[in-house]
Amino acid sequence: MLRRSLLTTAVFLIAGAAAVSPAEARIDPAAFVNNLGRQLQVVVENPSSEARRAEFRRMLHKDFDVHRLSWFVLGRFSRIMTPPERQEFLELFEYYVVATYSDRLSEYVGDGGAPRVTGSRLEPDGAIVASQFSGRSGVIRIDWRLRNHHHSYKVTDIIIDGLSMAANGRSEIEGVAERNGGQPQAILAVMRQEVANVALP
Repeated sequence: MLRRSLLTTAVFLIAGAAAVSPAEARIDPAAFVNNLGRQLQVVVENPSSEARRAEFRRMLHKDFDVHRLSWFVLGRFSRIMTPPERQEFLELFEYYVVATYSDRLSEYVGDGGAPRVTGSRLEPDGAIVASQFSGRSGVIRIDWRLRNHHHSYKVTDIIIDGLSMAANGRSEIEGVAERNGGQPQAILAVMRQEVANVALP
């Protein structure tokens, strides 16, 4: 369950700085997602999985708010973990996202090309951009939740066909802990196993 939810979490998210108002953002949110899609196409065209993961890691640091997403997914357990445990979770989460997201997004983009933006709306702290992937498996709707960051944006959540990947990942993390007596150490044990399973280069 944890593997499935984090595998499709999209496409998730280093620490954010102070937010600016939507009017101050220099990049239109739809243009940001279009640019992200073009970058993904370039990544997918690389035949080397190692190179794809390395490039996706660069994109992740540049365009996704990994720190904020990981803390949201960890939820209340971040308050009872020790600083070393929280740091380990952040590192494991990033490694797992790089490996699984690069493969999943490669499937989407390789199958149907870059996402087609269908609309966007501003929010107090950012924007939501609606898009679609069209491929052999049909049309997949993906909404990108963006947060204002230094006159641009960072991705904080991906909503696939109405399902928030951040919220789903958080629910799965809570389930792992609750099935193990509420111990946050169980979360780290599962994450270590998941990272080992994806065989990072």
